[in-house]
Amino acid sequence: MPEKPQHFDPLDPASKERRAAARKRLDAIDPAKQPGGALDDPYRRDWFEAVYALAEGDPANVPWGNMVAHPLLRDWLARNPRLDGLRALDIGCGLGDNAAALVGQGAEVTGFDLVLRAVEWARERFPDSGIEFCAADLFDPPESWFEAFDFVHETYTLQALPAEILDSAQKAIASFVKPGGRLLLIARARDEAQEFDGPPWPLTRKNIEAFAAYGLDIEKLEDVPRTVTPNRHWRALLRKSAA
Repeated sequence: MPEKPQHFDPLDPASKERRAAARKRLDAIDPAKQPGGALDDPYRRDWFEAVYALAEGDPANVPWGNMVAHPLLRDWLARNPRLDGLRALDIGCGLGDNAAALVGQGAEVTGFDLVLRAVEWARERFPDSGIEFCAADLFDPPESWFEAFDFVHETYTLQALPAEILDSAQKAIASFVKPGGRLLLIARARDEAQEFDGPPWPLTRKNIEAFAAYGLDIEKLEDVPRTVTPNRHWRALLRKSAA
């Protein structure tokens, strides 16, 4: 569990400075930033563990730890019907803000992360939320989660994984969705011809369309320009066939 928690505000210059310094330190130990590193450790488990081990209670040291739900998730929740009574899964819950946003719309939420330290931190921040925070591996999830959720949310997990395991990750994510259920996916976007030295590795439209192989069809796909976020994003709503 994190000790000596520190204040973090994404708009505060001092917080930004701490975040930039942390990003530099973490990039230096990220195998995926080194030649051949992504192939040696495609799941990046050790690096994700290191992020939280080195955080020392400061969310600035967690690159995605903004202490508020993602703006494109908040916007989607504000524009769509509530999730009252739906069983929801938040993939890669991190410090818990996205899961808390889902609970705020009436969902019964399970949030999981690969890293136990992240889960403990989220529990500490949202002790009375009713969210079931747990440590789990996307590639080896509990059998009880198979087609168990009405609504599944994923932000930035897929884009953190190299291309060679993307299909396996999509298959795992699709397996959580009930027939007739939905997946809301938020990720950085790129065109098919664009190349990026990741991580992160922005997704293409074809990456999102590939969920069709696992029974999820696109209900709505938004190509969100650089507005509320500094990067172009996809926001995709997919639905699993009820048949």
